[in-house]
Amino acid sequence: MHSIPELSQLFNHYLQEQHFNRKPISLYEPVSYILGLGGKHLRPQLVMMSAELFGRNPAEVLPQSFAVELFHNFSLIHDDIMDEAPIRRGKETVHKKYNRNTAILSGDVMLVYAYEYLLKNNPPSPGSLVSVFNQTAIEVCEGQQLDLEFESLIPSAEAYIEMITLKTAVLLGGALRIGAIMGGASESDAHHIYEFGKNTGIAFQLLDDILDTFGNAEEFGKRIGGDIIQNKKTILLLGALQRANREQAAELHSWLSRSNDETGKIAAVKNIFIDTGAESYARDLLNTYHQKASEALHAVQMAPEKKEVLTAFADLMLRRTR
Repeated sequence: MHSIPELSQLFNHYLQEQHFNRKPISLYEPVSYILGLGGKHLRPQLVMMSAELFGRNPAEVLPQSFAVELFHNFSLIHDDIMDEAPIRRGKETVHKKYNRNTAILSGDVMLVYAYEYLLKNNPPSPGSLVSVFNQTAIEVCEGQQLDLEFESLIPSAEAYIEMITLKTAVLLGGALRIGAIMGGASESDAHHIYEFGKNTGIAFQLLDDILDTFGNAEEFGKRIGGDIIQNKKTILLLGALQRANREQAAELHSWLSRSNDETGKIAAVKNIFIDTGAESYARDLLNTYHQKASEALHAVQMAPEKKEVLTAFADLMLRRTR
């Protein structure tokens, strides 16, 4: 099995060889721009890991890996438009650098190209590949719509889990399932490896929520408490709202309405998260989904040592301080 750095190098080389030189240039230049912004490329690596796990040379599934990366970046372009985000990976977002209409069209053409790459080189079970890809894409759109709706209401913690599952986690699972199909896996093994990816994705998002409030700034890579300042509806906030008594709820809502004392707000809301048990609740949820991921990987019918690259992947995503 190739290591994660080896798969990353393999994919990056393939990525650099893909060119979108058709006309009009104004449509395709934004495609090259967002693909050149970098990123960890975890999703295409998962396609390659999974295919190799079931006996396929990862170099043979590079087109399918690129298809997943195209879809991911298509969704980022549209997400940034909806969020009116100015920055992506430290650079201007596509709609800011170019314009909104061009960004929409460039994202659309990326989605079309994703299907072309998905079906390159006469893959096995092309109908199954398209079916998995379509189901994943539908669920990502459903998750994004839920996220938009949550801007104007306070969802339950359970609804939040559903949203992050659809918006984020299913694409990790879908990437692994596509790789499994390319490797000729049984339906049972393809299902279990999908569940591994999905549950790892949920655990990762929960960890991200937790670390934004309880992490170390140097390890986390950004300011601690940013979600609190923005009143972001994380698992911690939603868990606290569900568990707070009357006094705690009143204090929490009071802080949510303030914007003039960021340091005080972070400290006070953090204490409410602890006192209501929201922190413990979030950490228990994280461990639950991490355990579900481990059980799903264990159920894949092959020698444990062959699965070590996926165990390393999960550790990479979840190894930050919990």
